[in-house]
Amino acid sequence: MQLDVWLSARLSRLLPDFPDVSLCVALSGGLDSSALLAALARRRRRLPRLRAIHIDHGLHPNSRLWSAHCRSLCRQLKVPLQVLATKVARVRGESLEAAARTARYALLEADLAPGEVLLTAHHQDDQLETVLLQLFRGSGLAGISAMPEITAFGHGFLARPLLSCTRSQLQEWMKTAGLTWVEDDTNADESLDRNYLRRRVLPLLRARWPGVASSVARSARHAAQAQRLLDEVARRDVERAADGDCLTSGVLRGLKPERRRNAVRFWIARCGFPVPDTRRLDEICGPLLEARLDANPRVVWADVIVRRERGRLSIARVGPGSNTRGEAGWSARAASGASTRGASGASPPGLAWSWAEEASCELAGAASGQLELRQDPRGPLDLDALPSELTVRTRVGGERLRPRRGGPTRALKSLLQEAHVPPGERSRLPLVCSGERVLAVADLWLDESIQAGPGARRRGRLRWRR
Repeated sequence: MQLDVWLSARLSRLLPDFPDVSLCVALSGGLDSSALLAALARRRRRLPRLRAIHIDHGLHPNSRLWSAHCRSLCRQLKVPLQVLATKVARVRGESLEAAARTARYALLEADLAPGEVLLTAHHQDDQLETVLLQLFRGSGLAGISAMPEITAFGHGFLARPLLSCTRSQLQEWMKTAGLTWVEDDTNADESLDRNYLRRRVLPLLRARWPGVASSVARSARHAAQAQRLLDEVARRDVERAADGDCLTSGVLRGLKPERRRNAVRFWIARCGFPVPDTRRLDEICGPLLEARLDANPRVVWADVIVRRERGRLSIARVGPGSNTRGEAGWSARAASGASTRGASGASPPGLAWSWAEEASCELAGAASGQLELRQDPRGPLDLDALPSELTVRTRVGGERLRPRRGGPTRALKSLLQEAHVPPGERSRLPLVCSGERVLAVADLWLDESIQAGPGARRRGRLRWRR
């Protein structure tokens, strides 16, 4: 198998603009991702915008050796590499493997440039394992659909071009190419479900049914088609029940139970939150909706809370320091009197940021993460026009800014809707303000007043790491 030739043809079908597209390979240093990057590197003359990212989770004693191997491989292949470190934070009931995956994809999403395509090396054997594990967990169609070949991701896309390749094909190609890779010794730990399935169960299945991987992949595609039909029904139901970012409980109660669960599941996922287990989903669609009118019921899972208040369902993330009702907690360095007032007249909490003294600002609660302001000779921000004292807060409603020079002042709500920012993400965006004026919305928009013009002497770039 000439992997480089096959891969170019595959990407041409997946990506209409290929090869004139920015590609970023998620490189672990293992067999699969190394093969993906090496095959692309053979075509690097046609792919000038090819790069790789390696995430160091810091969980394994050999993680530094893996990073060093990735650097060596990329030097050999002449592909730019960026190594990023992350801290893995687990929520209650979450496995370390799942927490590491969440941290990894959050970092990859934050680093992806607009329109860039993140490539991962998931192959046919991974797809088989994923479908079987989802079946064992009692997942519905969405879980059985497993991994799509391409999907929207961050400001760009996530593509898995190797889903029809087997691991043995990738291994044979790497050996022929004379390339090495690292082996993660945790792959031999059979206390992990995926490893047990891979080492003990799948050899027996393949001995009895040699084509099991391709057959299950076909079933996953059928499930994905059915799920798309359910999503279309759910989209229409959610649009009927929508009240801003919330859902009207009366409209939901008018739906049949199965259709109601379908709509609520879709709404939660579209808001950017993990879908709850069956028991909690049934609580939302049953007791929470049917509770007496003067009650304010809520359902909590992981770090997410759904509440019913005044006939509406709302969803939010329970941030560090928040109480059980889900209000966003900010750092103790709250600025007094420097933040904007909402429609009710109450001042939302804000975080004081002297950016000239501290280039980064650590956030907690709804907008947890880090804001970083760095000098960049090509950056869109005029550092000389930026006030030295800033306030960072989240939305309260009614915010406006002028995102284009000479253009009209726009409502932030309209900008978010036009950019298709998920409703659940909107309440978590950090707003950078001076007094009551919004100067920046995360790393999405800058107000005209701080945009760098042709004569700007010091330019910078604002970045939000979720």
